[in-house]
Amino acid sequence: MPTQHQIYDRLADTDLDPELSWAEHELPERERTKHVHRLHPYLGKYVPQLVQIFLDRHFQPGDLILDPFAGSGTTLVEASVFGAHSVGVDISAFNALLCRVKTAEYNPFVVEHDLREALQRLEEHAAAAPASGSHKGLSEYLVTWYAPRAIDELLFYRELLDDYPESRDLLSVVLSRSARSARMTAHYDLDFPKQPKTEPYHCYKHSRVCSPTREAYKFLRRYTLDTIRRVKEYERLRKPVSSTVYHADARMLDFGGREFHGLITSPPYPGRIDYHEQHRYAFELLGLDDLRSQEIGAAEKGLRRTVIDDYVRDMTAVFANARAQARSGGLFVIVIDDSRGLYDRILEDAGLTLVERRKRHVNRRTGRRQGEFFEEIILATT
Repeated sequence: MPTQHQIYDRLADTDLDPELSWAEHELPERERTKHVHRLHPYLGKYVPQLVQIFLDRHFQPGDLILDPFAGSGTTLVEASVFGAHSVGVDISAFNALLCRVKTAEYNPFVVEHDLREALQRLEEHAAAAPASGSHKGLSEYLVTWYAPRAIDELLFYRELLDDYPESRDLLSVVLSRSARSARMTAHYDLDFPKQPKTEPYHCYKHSRVCSPTREAYKFLRRYTLDTIRRVKEYERLRKPVSSTVYHADARMLDFGGREFHGLITSPPYPGRIDYHEQHRYAFELLGLDDLRSQEIGAAEKGLRRTVIDDYVRDMTAVFANARAQARSGGLFVIVIDDSRGLYDRILEDAGLTLVERRKRHVNRRTGRRQGEFFEEIILATT
């Protein structure tokens, strides 16, 4: 496999944009996951530095930016640090929750008090009442993927949420992040595990024999402390701008007369990721509405010709709706793998004018190295 530098040298005379492509040493993980960007793992998100460059190149503080596929909130968070107002839309209830949590304005003292007190109450519960192993009414998913002690600790923590109204959503994300790690799955297979691990196994991540996870407390403690630190860091950086999040369908949402200066987004790629199944544990524990049937390009739909046709139609509707509510001459920045050549038609049908296409090499996108994987940066105007 060629190195990134060899890839860049070979493409030096093409449309590769070197400012949008980073080698690992140029953009290490701690920078890709700075402050609230790492409040919860999210498969397939683009790096915040990409959004930062788009904002610096094309927008001004005080502008209103739309992301109709808000995902984990990367565009919204970076807009708030840049000083732009933002609106995000996502069909996934968990994504909408995560976006709200990341962009919310917090009193760091309240956050630290609430999260530490909730953790202390969990510690006292765990010490006084060992797991019974019987939890009637639980879904088959929760019974299958969690050891009795782990599910007992997660359920107790869930009962605490309403006691902390100012921090409830933040506590919910701590709960979800901990639930992801506390499943009985291999340490190297957290994204889409196929079956639970109930016996010791050889762990490719740690190069040794590991045992299935039996508790949730250690994760709740670790992520509580990490969340407090990240929220404090973000509060020092964000500007006093608005961030509005809708759990809705971007194909038809009315934004109430707000006029966008532009759009920065990375739409779902057809047939790659099911964004609801990715966070199944959160939907189960938090009782979130599951609208996966409305998800555009979901992996479970496959890549049949009719599915691709539906994808083009649905993407056209999203961008046409955004164009209708954007300023004349507003700039749309779309990050996409257009290897199927779908976006010329999508832009035309949505009434957008193509300005430029640029290419970037992707070092990290889903958490695994992708080799020669490229994305296109499409710039279009209304």
